[in-house]
Amino acid sequence: MTTANILSQLGSPGVSTGFKNRIINGAMVIDQRNAGASVTPTAIGYPTVDRFGVYVSSASKFSLQQNAGSVTPPVGFTNYLGATSLAATSVASGDYYYLSQAIEGYNVADLGWGTANAKTVTLSFQVYSSLTGTFGGSLRNSATNRSYPFSYTISSANTWTSISITIAGDTTGTWLTTNGTGILVTFSLGMGSTYSGTAGAWASGNYASATGATSVVGTNGATFYITGVQLEVGTTATNFDYRSYGTELALCQRYCYVASNPMYVGTVYSSTVISHASSPFPVTMRATPTTTLTGTITWQAGTNSISATSLSATYSSPNAFDSDVTTSSSSFSAGQCAIARTNSSTYTLINSAEL
Repeated sequence: MTTANILSQLGSPGVSTGFKNRIINGAMVIDQRNAGASVTPTAIGYPTVDRFGVYVSSASKFSLQQNAGSVTPPVGFTNYLGATSLAATSVASGDYYYLSQAIEGYNVADLGWGTANAKTVTLSFQVYSSLTGTFGGSLRNSATNRSYPFSYTISSANTWTSISITIAGDTTGTWLTTNGTGILVTFSLGMGSTYSGTAGAWASGNYASATGATSVVGTNGATFYITGVQLEVGTTATNFDYRSYGTELALCQRYCYVASNPMYVGTVYSSTVISHASSPFPVTMRATPTTTLTGTITWQAGTNSISATSLSATYSSPNAFDSDVTTSSSSFSAGQCAIARTNSSTYTLINSAEL
């Protein structure tokens, strides 16, 4: 996205440099893992656009994709996250299907939740569904023992609808203010009664949606699209805080950094081990990440090259990737410098420090 496009969407002479919107990637612009491809969630995790997690009690009930269905986004946006139901799923009392963003405690510490000075916030977003009715979601703390279920109405099918929900800050409970989950923001796609509560009030319990909310997974082929998600201090929803692409990407990379065909440098420890292959991350990550390798790395040392398809011991920090790589070849000599590169094959390192 160009600067001109961003400015035109803002409708103002400059890009916000603050952090009014506590949601990261609320415009669904960044998709490091999939680059717009469809994915079918099989477990709890982060398979979709950056910073939006998925919680499912059973696998393969819906698909997710950036700009699923290729509908026209609402004015001011170029992307959205779309869910499509893959079957008519009966939701039992203990079942749950929802999208969520875990906001880091550092980013909501000023709200003062859990104290007498708790600030009011407003959650706003744009939503589009093939279904109509009352839908639900919630705000919860990290221990999921304080919940604010909310409901909202979609009156017209297949039409972008603006939603705004004002929530008085919770004056009780424990709300983290460091690098753990500060607030968990949830949008339900189908919720059992165990995890549903009365809308519009704080409750002691783990409620991810409002009682009686529409179940998207309950209808085969039903769609649910969302974008422009914003959580801000105050009693009124204001214009979406559209940060520059570079700023939004850097915010996402604190939690996930996907490196495609990166160059790493290591030292040959033995004929089959490259030791401390390392490279700095572009930003300091939230915590020491877990690194997953897909594909094949080609290592070059002197005139010899060998390949590796897995990592062994890792010594990474929040600031840099650092790992040993064990190969099946014995072409290298201890003390050589080895460089990772692409050859006929490609590889990707997914560094995840998600909440």
